[in-house]
Amino acid sequence: MSAMTSTSRPVSIRDALYEAPGPKTLAKIRVGTAVTAVLVALLLGFVVYQFWATGQLSPRYWMFFTQLSTWSYLLAGLRGTLTVALTAGGIALVLGLALMLGRTSGIRVLEAACRVVTDFFRGVPSLLLIYFFFLVVPQYGIRMSSFWMLALPVALAASGVLAEVFRAGVNAVPRGQTEAALALGMSPFRVKLKIVLPQAIRYVIPSLISQLVVVVKDTTVAYVVSYPDMLQNARVLITNYDALVSTYLVVAVIYILLNYAINQLSVYVARRSGTRVVSRYFLQNEADRLWVSIYAGF
Repeated sequence: MSAMTSTSRPVSIRDALYEAPGPKTLAKIRVGTAVTAVLVALLLGFVVYQFWATGQLSPRYWMFFTQLSTWSYLLAGLRGTLTVALTAGGIALVLGLALMLGRTSGIRVLEAACRVVTDFFRGVPSLLLIYFFFLVVPQYGIRMSSFWMLALPVALAASGVLAEVFRAGVNAVPRGQTEAALALGMSPFRVKLKIVLPQAIRYVIPSLISQLVVVVKDTTVAYVVSYPDMLQNARVLITNYDALVSTYLVVAVIYILLNYAINQLSVYVARRSGTRVVSRYFLQNEADRLWVSIYAGF
């Protein structure tokens, strides 16, 4: 994942893939960033003007957010979103780990089956799976609550991705460790359980947490099964107050903050566990470090 230079400076993946820009490139980056910032400010100003011109800034569209009942209702939906997301995430972790173990088991039939299942869940949209659980499964006499009709398909869709994340972690463990353990007489199963898996999971923990962002976003289709998540409760507020733009804007900000918090959690866990992630360039000047981060699309 990383190497050491002649000056014992750690090199990240980004250092290996991108050459550090020189003074001219940094100057161009600063100019481009300034121009972009001006354009974004003008765009935001135009949006605010359009809101004002169409009456969307009228107090009647915003005053209900000063009521405690409004926030209690939205937070109740947020609790529903987090509950189904955490449940689906937990199920996806178990299924993803099982699929990865099957795909790396060395048994060809099992490997082929797990590969087909993994590719299927990676390729099928979660919304289609939700419709399957909502429309098809009840026809066979299986009754589920709206919670499980949302959590299970979201978990299945995420399990295919997590299986590949786990497999990437297993492949990141140096092959020499496995060969050394086998040479000492350990069985392949014990080698994977005692040596490979602990290191692989440590490598991919940040990616696993980041995948929760996708799970949270997949829960926004809860309206299909009438599950009371935050977006579903927002629709009720829109109906009651006829405030579409303001309600969706507030809910969007909440989702952005939630997903940002999850991403920051993954970064924190990566740092605490000593896992190297794609990081900013190691430059002496803090200002240069910021511009390079923007340039590299961080």
